[in-house]
Amino acid sequence: MDALRKRIVEDLGEADANYLRNVVDKQRKLELLGRGLLAVGIFPPAFVAGVGALALSKIIDNMEIGHNVMHGQYDWMRDEALNSLVFEWDTVCPSENWKHSHNYMHHTYTNIVGKDRDVGYGILRMSEAQKWNLYYLGNPLYAVALATFFQWGVMLHDMEVEKLVTGEKRWADTSEVRKKIVRKSMKQVGKDYVLFPLLSGPFAPITLAGNASANLIRNLWTFSIIFCGHFPDGVATFTEEEAEQESRGQWYLRQLLGSANITGSPLFHVLTGNLSHQIEHHLFPDIPARRYAEMSATVKDACERYGLPYNTGGLSAQLGSVAKKIIKLALPWTGRGDDKTPTAAATPQAA
Repeated sequence: MDALRKRIVEDLGEADANYLRNVVDKQRKLELLGRGLLAVGIFPPAFVAGVGALALSKIIDNMEIGHNVMHGQYDWMRDEALNSLVFEWDTVCPSENWKHSHNYMHHTYTNIVGKDRDVGYGILRMSEAQKWNLYYLGNPLYAVALATFFQWGVMLHDMEVEKLVTGEKRWADTSEVRKKIVRKSMKQVGKDYVLFPLLSGPFAPITLAGNASANLIRNLWTFSIIFCGHFPDGVATFTEEEAEQESRGQWYLRQLLGSANITGSPLFHVLTGNLSHQIEHHLFPDIPARRYAEMSATVKDACERYGLPYNTGGLSAQLGSVAKKIIKLALPWTGRGDDKTPTAAATPQAA
């Protein structure tokens, strides 16, 4: 894995930079098109086309640009507008908070129950290692609510609300996180639900409805792709003890066993931010995501040679598997065992 990473890093260059700049250019044109069409959205075809273009713009901004740029995948370009230190995306979640909860917490402690807060986002039971209680009977309802308002859920993620509820964390401890949330959410709400509707004059309610629809489509899409990356059948979770003192090879193995891919067309991969190659993303989070398809051949070959699972499937199959798990884990008779696959500690030589 280290050799594969080194080979790709040495090959990064103008083609990768041009790719990102081209994606940014297309995303901006889609946003202009979408907002322009929604300004005359009183005509139904213009409204539908406007929502579609704006939703695509938001999906690309969120996934292929925002997520990947904030991972530092393109910092080597030394382009100030596309640097992970300053980039801000088109969602209510402040980039600084997201980089802590995602880049650090999730990517360091991937699928370690109790450490990786992406396992259930603090509100869902997504692993049998999470002790069941009556609250989890609502698992499917919580999942639908999280999918519908996903950008708001991501925004609150770094607050660690579940720890505030249990008293593990004090309200005062969240001061800095809250300040960033207020600033960013006011800016986003002001843009989508005040500024652009007002610019539409008498069509303000139509523009507001169009912007809300585009945000909803983006929320449902990102929830689906992200949950397919870690929660289909066969993806492993780990205990803190299993991940103690793991070697670099064992870290690679945990990322492999804790992630899953989605098959699809080149356009599908772009719209997922190439998180359809979630396995490669977790092995190489700071490598430009457009390279994951190329790298997957070597990863799959290593899995075959060492007898390791390479979890992949179509979107409907992976999403259906996630939905079944959400429903199944709402029930009290599901305990630790079924979702446990070979652990990093058990097979360190394999990585």
